[in-house]
Amino acid sequence: MTTTATASLLERLEAFMASDVLPNESVYRAQLLAAPTPWMQPPIMDELQSRARAQGLWNLFLPEPEFGAGLTNRQYAPLCEAMGRSTIGPEVFNCSAPDTGNMEVFARYGTGAQQDRWLRPLLKAEIRSGFAMTEPDVASSDATNVSARIRREGDEYVIDGRKWWTSGAGHPHCKVLIFLGRSNPDAPRHQQHTMLIVPVDTPGVKIVRTLPVFGYDDAPHGHAEVLFENVRVPVENVLLGEGRGFEIGQGRLGPGRLHHCLRSIGVAERALEAMVARAKSRVAFGKTLAEQGVVMEAIADSRIEIDQARLLVYDAAEQLDKHGNKAARAALAMAKVVCPNMSLRVIDRAIQVHGAAGVSDDTFLARAYAHQRTLRLADGPDEVHRVTIAKDELAKRGR
Repeated sequence: MTTTATASLLERLEAFMASDVLPNESVYRAQLLAAPTPWMQPPIMDELQSRARAQGLWNLFLPEPEFGAGLTNRQYAPLCEAMGRSTIGPEVFNCSAPDTGNMEVFARYGTGAQQDRWLRPLLKAEIRSGFAMTEPDVASSDATNVSARIRREGDEYVIDGRKWWTSGAGHPHCKVLIFLGRSNPDAPRHQQHTMLIVPVDTPGVKIVRTLPVFGYDDAPHGHAEVLFENVRVPVENVLLGEGRGFEIGQGRLGPGRLHHCLRSIGVAERALEAMVARAKSRVAFGKTLAEQGVVMEAIADSRIEIDQARLLVYDAAEQLDKHGNKAARAALAMAKVVCPNMSLRVIDRAIQVHGAAGVSDDTFLARAYAHQRTLRLADGPDEVHRVTIAKDELAKRGR
């Protein structure tokens, strides 16, 4: 896609965010509160998705033109940032995790039959999905630690294990999980794991509970603890092949980490805008907050840090496009450390400028802060990414 076409797409998306998405955040929350259970799809989401799809603002994240918009990671970057201004924004355009990562897996590693059964309904937002990797009993930031068991019996795989933080599993439209487990314990370390497609209604799959984040249940999306007891799926539900789960996971995580970073920039921009608006309108000690030196410093530092983070992420996106996941690993790690921490600082300053209103539900700031704090853990904690960065730096200098 040309630069001009991408710019036009961004202009239309930003206009849609301003006219349709942001004004309906309160409608979305109100519909959840009014429903008999929050674990339902608010009607406004269906309406917004229908409008977005009609305008061609749909599946923008997928670079494969037969499935998505055919954008590179760098071209998609400003679009992803714009969606990230709202917690409901990415879903409106069918660009929300974990469905994005799962659709990428199906598109790149799935068979034709697997794509027909799962990818095409996901592309239409007819269903949603979950990614079952993280486990409560092992350090899952290293996927080779995953210990849930997969064994083959004839024409079936049998699964036993416990997962948690399976994002999306609480949604009523979640119909399928991509499951990572250990199938070949005696194989080399990076060939021990396999990814399987597990329909949610398979006997033995039990949603134990949904897990709140700082008190937010994130309904209807949710993050679930899921128990797998003697779960049987046909061998054709394997992705790519036995022992190739780690390989798929690495391919899935590169763009996923990039998307998290870009959405973090989007919400930080929104927080800065809110900070500026509050500073201009609020009077304390005889003058507006915008005239107070400490507030001016908070605004300036926020602008500097957002722009620094954006340049870092754009560089990572270009490296990913040109050289692939492995070569871009250090750049992605740097971005993944910088962006959530940056957004937390900016949101925190905005909360401070808003005073007590900042920690209430009267603004988006408290919920945004809680969500951004999770991103210092999601797709690998800061500490793991720093090790990756350090190892790369040492290797360049002949450790």
